[in-house]
Amino acid sequence: MIKADQSLDCKGLACPMPIVKTKKAMDQLEAGQVIEVQATDKGSLADIKGWAKNTGHQYLGTIEEDNVLKHYLRKASPDEIKEQKKYMQVISNEELEKKLVSGEKVIVLDVREPAEYAFDRVPGAFSIPLGELENRLNELRREDSIYVICRTGARSDLACQLLAANDFSNVYNVESGMSEWTGPTEKN
Repeated sequence: MIKADQSLDCKGLACPMPIVKTKKAMDQLEAGQVIEVQATDKGSLADIKGWAKNTGHQYLGTIEEDNVLKHYLRKASPDEIKEQKKYMQVISNEELEKKLVSGEKVIVLDVREPAEYAFDRVPGAFSIPLGELENRLNELRREDSIYVICRTGARSDLACQLLAANDFSNVYNVESGMSEWTGPTEKN
């Protein structure tokens, strides 16, 4: 049994809500205290881990019990906290759709979970879930223009930061993501 100073219920919530709720809850904790974030969204593992890394909070680990992921995070001390950055190269859904319609050669990287990708995606999008991206960078070419998409733009922002940190320079975050995509889609 892991002792946490606070427990946060995010069951049934999808990205970006577990992160939004976690951020607010972390603001109420003292440095060094541990929070348990309970979530049912499988994508929350990569989301929580990436958010913690980008803010300076310590991701301790995740335990799965009865289809509930229990994520454990330790609040950073003031000197450990990093200012949360947003990836600067962005593109709107409409701009990406124009590029696709014009026949421009673009790589659309979908970083959502496999089930999300299977049921609704930009035609031709390549799937690498955020949690697998760091280990699958070799599947991408650094010289390509890569347009990263998720459901809302939060996971794709983290993915863009990861790609940029690994010398990918032509990377763009599709800001509003599939939740507001009005262009053509395909599914399995």
